[in-house]
Amino acid sequence: MTDTLARPVETRELNRVVVRFAGDSGDGMQLTGDRFTSASALFGNDLATLPEFPAEIRAPQGTVAGVSSFQVQVSDHDVTTPGDAPNVLVAMNPAALRKELSQLEVGGTVIVNHDTFVERNLTKAGYESDPLEDGTLDNYTLFKVPMTTITKEVCKDLGVKPRDAERSKNFFALGLVSWLYNRPAEPTLNWIDAKFNRQELVAGANTAAFKAGFAFGETAELFDFTYEVRPASLEPGTYTNINGNTALSWGLVAASQQAKVPLFLGSYPITPASDILHELSQRKNFGVRTLQAEDEIAAVCAALGASFGGNLGVTTTSGPGVALKGESISLAVSLELPLLVINIQRGGPSTGLPTKTEGADLMQAMYGRHGESPVPIVAAYSPAQCFFAAIEAARIALKYRTPVILLSDGYLANGSEPWRLPDVATLPDLTVEFASQPNHTNEDGKEVFWPYLRHPETMARPWAIPGTPGLTHRIGGIEKEDGSGNINYEPANHSYMVNLRHDRIAHIVNDIPPTMLEGDVENADLLIVGWGSTWGAITSAMIRARQEGRKVAHAHLTHLNPLHKDLGDILRRYPKVLVPEMNLGQLSRILRAEFLVDAKSVSKVEGSPFTSGELYRHIIGALDD
Repeated sequence: MTDTLARPVETRELNRVVVRFAGDSGDGMQLTGDRFTSASALFGNDLATLPEFPAEIRAPQGTVAGVSSFQVQVSDHDVTTPGDAPNVLVAMNPAALRKELSQLEVGGTVIVNHDTFVERNLTKAGYESDPLEDGTLDNYTLFKVPMTTITKEVCKDLGVKPRDAERSKNFFALGLVSWLYNRPAEPTLNWIDAKFNRQELVAGANTAAFKAGFAFGETAELFDFTYEVRPASLEPGTYTNINGNTALSWGLVAASQQAKVPLFLGSYPITPASDILHELSQRKNFGVRTLQAEDEIAAVCAALGASFGGNLGVTTTSGPGVALKGESISLAVSLELPLLVINIQRGGPSTGLPTKTEGADLMQAMYGRHGESPVPIVAAYSPAQCFFAAIEAARIALKYRTPVILLSDGYLANGSEPWRLPDVATLPDLTVEFASQPNHTNEDGKEVFWPYLRHPETMARPWAIPGTPGLTHRIGGIEKEDGSGNINYEPANHSYMVNLRHDRIAHIVNDIPPTMLEGDVENADLLIVGWGSTWGAITSAMIRARQEGRKVAHAHLTHLNPLHKDLGDILRRYPKVLVPEMNLGQLSRILRAEFLVDAKSVSKVEGSPFTSGELYRHIIGALDD
């Protein structure tokens, strides 16, 4: 008779662990990783995640092209990346093992669904022999677990069909890993009850599978230890686990509320920006209006029309969509209306790598329109900070009556971290003052409204809602005369207006925060300059180098046009400047042109973010050069 009583297992304490779940795109790996992350967040750990999706909508099942994965670093201290190399790989099939094994640290733990390692699946994954038996995993600790068989068995008495029961095997894996790392079970069980409360069989199967995985760890006698990562010391407050797209969406809602103007989103679905449309479509209680347009051009035109009507107009997309929106963004420059263009960057060109991250749209944001059409550019740098980046972009757009491009990327959009909810009282007041009366007296003494008379400090023109009595006015894309807004083709007027539009945007430099600067600020031998999602890896690599006695500073740019007012002085202070980017050196070229500094570029265009180890090696190499 089999002994099913739990045996005593020693618990070892870790300060961090990196777990990677991988399987077929239909295996529920994103859900599994998300639930493990949520349980860890509720436990009080600091964490960072990296979901990765296959590019094909439905690659052939069991093939390497169809592998979906989710990596999370859980720690008892502050972390800024999802970890360089996982300590644990959970592989649900041979394709997942083949694709992800190279990511695992040597000596790491591999937990496989043994039931899937049959000849047919091995062949589809490209294996000529069974990697569980041929020595492929000799440098790792391997645990072979019959996840599918046990899941079907525990669901049998519930009346769940075997094919339906098999879909719950991801919850078996989640239960096993939750037991192994002492994650609380209650958050997951409560989530199952809430999520599937109208699907009794689904809820029962997932619950049974999760409990079976948990019990398997206790009773199977495969594991000599369990592990615990204690809660991190976080600043007191109310926390939630949030990804970048959700944080950005909430930031837009907060900006709308702080400005006391309605929020309108015109969007066309595109990976990885679509989640913002999904999230905002659920926020009608805040007066948010969303339109899923027929194409990218219609989406931005609708948003611009909403701004003309007194809304905070927003359009969301990725790089290919920004290209299509270019003419309408130029029109917004001419109209001088607030408009937020949010670009969640992905690998390009063209369709490129739709589910992979990249930061190669900076030059597009700077110059991707016809004529001299400058716009401010704001860049988010962490999933939670996307909230504040959205508010800052909205502040500039509303105050200076200009389109603003907000850059995020796929890594920030899908990655998550704990976020302390801010006190609403600390958010900036974005209240807008609409024009309400005529502002100019004609030569005949008549009071009229001129749409291009400017505020003496901001150089912004008045924002008049159509239909306001006495404020009839004309705006458009043909060159205008400053003040009256009359069409004017004269060479001197065009030159004046081109320079005025340039100076308006350049003037914003006086209203943005100083450059973020950390590390050995006063005496560093090397300055690392970053923007966007490189922040986490740069920060982690810099800390490692400084712990070894190296003198390193880090400047991170949140405003890319105009650049921070103090940036030139900062760059000239240090003997060496290194610029890591997920492109071929776009920011480094801008810094060289603007400040005549020898900014060395470090590029990565592999569809995945920098690791801290990669950047650490570049830092040491630059210092020793």
